[in-house]
Amino acid sequence: MAEAESDSSLTANLSGTEKSAILMMLLGEEQAAEIFQNLSPREVQHLGTAMYAVSGVDQEAVNAVLDEFLTLMKQQTSLGLGAGNYIQNVLKRALGDDKAQSVLSRITPADSNKPIEILDWMEARSIAELIMDEHPQIQALVVSYLEYGMASDVLNLLTEDMQAEVILRIATLETVDPNALKELEQVMLNKFKANTNLRSSQVGGVAAASKIMNFTKEAMEKRILGVIKKHDKDLMTAIQDNMFTFDNLIMSDERSLQTLLRATDPEDLIMALKGSDQNLQEKLFGCMSTRAAANLRDEMETLGPVRLTEVQEAQKNIIAVARKMSDDGTIVLAGRGGEEMV
Repeated sequence: MAEAESDSSLTANLSGTEKSAILMMLLGEEQAAEIFQNLSPREVQHLGTAMYAVSGVDQEAVNAVLDEFLTLMKQQTSLGLGAGNYIQNVLKRALGDDKAQSVLSRITPADSNKPIEILDWMEARSIAELIMDEHPQIQALVVSYLEYGMASDVLNLLTEDMQAEVILRIATLETVDPNALKELEQVMLNKFKANTNLRSSQVGGVAAASKIMNFTKEAMEKRILGVIKKHDKDLMTAIQDNMFTFDNLIMSDERSLQTLLRATDPEDLIMALKGSDQNLQEKLFGCMSTRAAANLRDEMETLGPVRLTEVQEAQKNIIAVARKMSDDGTIVLAGRGGEEMV
């Protein structure tokens, strides 16, 4: 309470226009210019004058204005912190990483009334430390709530013997009843001393486990799948079948595909393309010279009908090469944990 009164006193002598001017000074030139374009000439004049007037305001007053702005923003939306990624991205774009992080550190996690959503604001190491000593089922529930890339990062920070256990449990999750969710929320409640609403939720499953596995390195992937195979061979196969596939190559950039094709066994490529989608065929042909593409088409035609198992084996061989190259940083596979190249 004393802190709230202190913040109020810091902004008491500032007018609404001056507070807006402080926010404008923090936005950056591009975003501020966009706002000015939507104001009338008189509003531009008043706000511009105020921006000169507040140029000497100290950091405490700036922080107080930001806190007041964020409080108003939360009061005027029903989304609250439920839109964690949205608010985080907006603040980073508006204020820059450093200023946004300063704001986020003050408004989360204590202000959230849904502890599970605090995970959206945390770093992978912090989440891993949070769940390190919890039951594997709790760990699996927490990881299953995360964005897939973040989930992979958290998984990588857990002990090796727990990694496969967590993926195994995620793969067999479907609907989480309120009692299980209550246990999860209790963990968060103990950490952050907040309340939460309980509801039945759809999390996990083979698809979720597969997407998390797409972001893991090859060695970690093999180790986890090997452990799961001992428990349930069919489940391991289902996870593997839902992971990055030959058809997913269509999402990757031309440069990466050209690099991959140079490292691919020509016989595997011919066989793999025989059973692939027409759009993927055309994309891969477009990554070759006209002569090479024509020769490949001729060889595919000459090959005639082939067994599906042979096609699948060839495609798996190429994907194995692609994953190794992705792990080495030689290529970027869209949809498998690599950042987009620009």
